Amino acid sequence: MIAIAGAKGGCGKTTTALGLADAFAQAGTPTVVVDADRQLPNLHVVAGIDREPTIAALASGATISDVAHQHPDTDDVAVLTAPKSSQTIDLQTVLDRLADEPVQVLIDCPSGAGPDVVEPVAAADRIVVVTSDTGRSADAAETTIDVARRLDVPVAGTVFVRCDSVPADLGSRFDAPTLGVVPDHESPLTADATKSAYDRLAGALTESRGNSNSTLPFQGERLVTGVDAIDRVLDGGVRPGSIVALCADPASASELVLSKLTATRGTLYLSTQRSKRTVRHALETSAFRVGSPTIRHLDGSVIEQATGLVTALPDGANLIVDAANDLERSDRGAYIDFLNGVKEHLLETNSVAVFHCLSGAREFESGSGSGSGFEHGHRLVTRHHADVVVELEAIDRETAIDHVLSVSKRRGERPPTEKVPLFPSNVA
Repeated sequence: MIAIAGAKGGCGKTTTALGLADAFAQAGTPTVVVDADRQLPNLHVVAGIDREPTIAALASGATISDVAHQHPDTDDVAVLTAPKSSQTIDLQTVLDRLADEPVQVLIDCPSGAGPDVVEPVAAADRIVVVTSDTGRSADAAETTIDVARRLDVPVAGTVFVRCDSVPADLGSRFDAPTLGVVPDHESPLTADATKSAYDRLAGALTESRGNSNSTLPFQGERLVTGVDAIDRVLDGGVRPGSIVALCADPASASELVLSKLTATRGTLYLSTQRSKRTVRHALETSAFRVGSPTIRHLDGSVIEQATGLVTALPDGANLIVDAANDLERSDRGAYIDFLNGVKEHLLETNSVAVFHCLSGAREFESGSGSGSGFEHGHRLVTRHHADVVVELEAIDRETAIDHVLSVSKRRGERPPTEKVPLFPSNVA
């Protein structure tokens, strides 16, 4: 299920959705296009079909085949039109029903970045972001990518419409791959040049889907973390070369998890908030088996200090960054360069990095500057670069506190859906 989105109205989402639908159908994949725009629906107009019946009819017992409109020009393409303002529909229920159908589903999302966009994007397996070569459209595309990252929905890539080539000043602007371009034409759904472009885009999406669903290759066996619950849900541990984001509330016992990580192999422990002596004391007084990591305290230019230390990480080691928040407040470009450098070194040394991502009272902020969008700076960037995202939380059961974990991201694999106890018998 692919969401076709872009925060700017008129950027070409609907035309792209129908162009891709035709391309998938021509390649032998039946496709359904869903109009998820409740405010300014346009899919039925561009497709040249009646609006009635809308998907609202599904609430009164109609089947999908009863409601779906056959595209007048393309076999194996059906369209589900948006409900009228007087009609109500549970879009999530509709999309859940479509998920069980042997078809490719494309969701034509509304413009903007508000709640109406969140629902269809969150339901998708991945998202395609549509933009033109204007600055306003590019700004809107970045907003859409941010929304997808917050929802942990993979961004398949960007599509530049009404362009003969990728704009030189925009090709590397987005934190997402470029899928291709669609040239400008007065008849974009029927012209040979644009149809060929949509064929190439559909092929790129089919290829990337195959890659994302496959098991990523890696050298050697998985590396155990030493935390039984994590190793269990990750089928024995994490792959060498992985970045793990350990996202946790301060009351979630995450520091105990970090302590246990040091027992598995040689560890470089970078502390941004606690002194070296404080970290060492916490390890020495831990109730669990711990190791004897190399501890370094970062202050001042944390990115520069951390970069120098990471380059000396030996083969098969652990890197712990506790906490990542201070690094996330750095310049965005510098932080991205740092994460890419960490990833490259981890792959070279078959090591694993764990970024301790502490959460606060609120997740988002509306301020400006390098931390715009997140209370702790570029948390979105950390989660995007992470191969595994582990969520820790403390649940108050009135009579006891349960510490549980879940995996919300597992690159190349579908993450497990259940929450599991962090410590046996709630012993923390």
